[in-house]
Amino acid sequence: MPSPVLSDKPSSAPLRILQITDPHLMADPDGVLLGMNTRESLEAVLALAAEAEDGAPDLVLASGDISQDGSEAAYRLFQRLMSGFTCPVIWFPGNHDDAAAMRKVIAGTGADERRVLAGGWQVICLDSSVPGQVHGQLADSELDFLRDCLAEYPDTPTLVTFHHHPVDIDCSWMADIGLVNRDALYRVLAGQPQVRGLLWGHIHQAWDDDRDGLRLMATPSTCIQFAPGSTDFSLDDKAPGYRWLALYPDGSLASHVRRAEDYAYTVDLNSHGY
Repeated sequence: MPSPVLSDKPSSAPLRILQITDPHLMADPDGVLLGMNTRESLEAVLALAAEAEDGAPDLVLASGDISQDGSEAAYRLFQRLMSGFTCPVIWFPGNHDDAAAMRKVIAGTGADERRVLAGGWQVICLDSSVPGQVHGQLADSELDFLRDCLAEYPDTPTLVTFHHHPVDIDCSWMADIGLVNRDALYRVLAGQPQVRGLLWGHIHQAWDDDRDGLRLMATPSTCIQFAPGSTDFSLDDKAPGYRWLALYPDGSLASHVRRAEDYAYTVDLNSHGY
């Protein structure tokens, strides 16, 4: 089992997590996706998080589609933007990422950590990406890793995170590009009440729901947003954002989404895909 990242937080304090997702950076730091400069939008989201939240995060989770073009230069740009955090920053790939290029950049930095034990919680990071595909799937090795982590700490409240959505959402065009083996995931989670939440990206919109006491959360992209309830690919004019989570020692969690409403951006609402 990989070595967990440990924290010296006071036992009564919540574990504060900043989730950012789908920044879609490019080798060109001025790269634009459907009208939006993705570096500038990420910087605006990070500035908002630094200003709006009470204290710095204890952990940053970057849940995939770090890069739009899969370039090492994009990952090094993201690494530079993350260098302002003093806490661990963990990355894992989405469907637009080149996992090999990502691993090369973050090797030896701790950004590829798979599990965190801190604040009375276990955070498990899984890779749902499938090379060359838009949809996600958790390989048997990922499911085995999850199963082993849960068995090792059966009484520790747990948050599980990955890139692709494991539930149906209100966008029918995304029905086939989520986690295709979600049933296998839920079989592993069955009878594991210590798992309190699932957290993902990919859908470029906020999602917050409950499944038999399991909190289900998705987070806006730090760049363009997809329109909720859309039948075909459709962009929303909502601002980029992030999710903040507070994981309490008693196993409860609080979470909210904030958007960079003051950031001046453009987006091509007439686009039909990318």
